[in-house]
Amino acid sequence: MYAENEILFPHALIPSLRDVRGKGWASLVDHVLTLSPYHEESLGFMLMMMRLNGCLPCETDSFRAMRGCPACALQTLRRFKGSDDDLYQLFTQALTEVRGYAGQHPHLPIVPTNIEVKERGQGLGIGD
Repeated sequence: MYAENEILFPHALIPSLRDVRGKGWASLVDHVLTLSPYHEESLGFMLMMMRLNGCLPCETDSFRAMRGCPACALQTLRRFKGSDDDLYQLFTQALTEVRGYAGQHPHLPIVPTNIEVKERGQGLGIGD
């Protein structure tokens, strides 16, 4: 009766989100897919999706949970009223928080980015 669900947005769902939005979104997804699940940008992407989807208050017996995480994520992105630039801003905010957390907890196996993510997604096709 219940779909298989993760507790929080799983890294394994990221590829399924590639073609839901525009070219900028697809570029961001493609970029994140080149990284380890423990990379700070992957974690930032997952944190952004957890917030968009409302994963934390999701109950196992809710309609959303019964439909499953993939359906919830797709529906959330399709209904998002903002632009790909707005999504990228949410991603950079989440990434900043992941970096701050990683800095306070250096013992965690979070892989840092060697180069800064450019403002407004330049180089990823967002905001160009």
